[in-house]
Amino acid sequence: MKMSMSLDGFVGETNGNVDWIFKTGDAESKDWSVGQAQEAGMIIMGRKSFEGMAPYWPTSTDVFAKPMNEIPKAVFTRNGFKGVDLGDDKSPAAASWKNARVFDGDLAEGIRELKAGEGKPIVAIGGAEFMRSLIATGLVDEFYLAIHPVILGGGLPIFNGLATPLYLKLADVKSFPGGTTVHVYRSA
Repeated sequence: MKMSMSLDGFVGETNGNVDWIFKTGDAESKDWSVGQAQEAGMIIMGRKSFEGMAPYWPTSTDVFAKPMNEIPKAVFTRNGFKGVDLGDDKSPAAASWKNARVFDGDLAEGIRELKAGEGKPIVAIGGAEFMRSLIATGLVDEFYLAIHPVILGGGLPIFNGLATPLYLKLADVKSFPGGTTVHVYRSA
């Protein structure tokens, strides 16, 4: 799981705004993040994030566009999924979004199915609701938490509402010039 969060533990403002991520990042942290993304064998996310990202990435020139468009994707939904309209774009970038695997059943069952496969790591990205559900499954092996030097004072948490404490082991810490630190935790 890869998530950016504020010093006070929020992954987005109450309205979902995440502009603060871009205001507090720097070139070195972005390069590191792109490198990490390129290591993924699959990117998973919830339906809302998928629907927001799919129209953007195929035509983006951002440095994240290459991994976002090349790596296979899976979308998890509880409310059905009709796909996204990318027009008549037949580019490989658009195809990677149009051909995303859809899981509309039990989240834990879908994650177990993906983890049973061969290949590179599965990386979860996306919104707070999906991440809370994913964390609740107990199937996240590693947490990449990019802590940004900003205090929001309120917003969207991902570690609230756990039925039992989640014990983790610190595996690595990486600091960047702009003040962002990435803490990598593994399940204890």
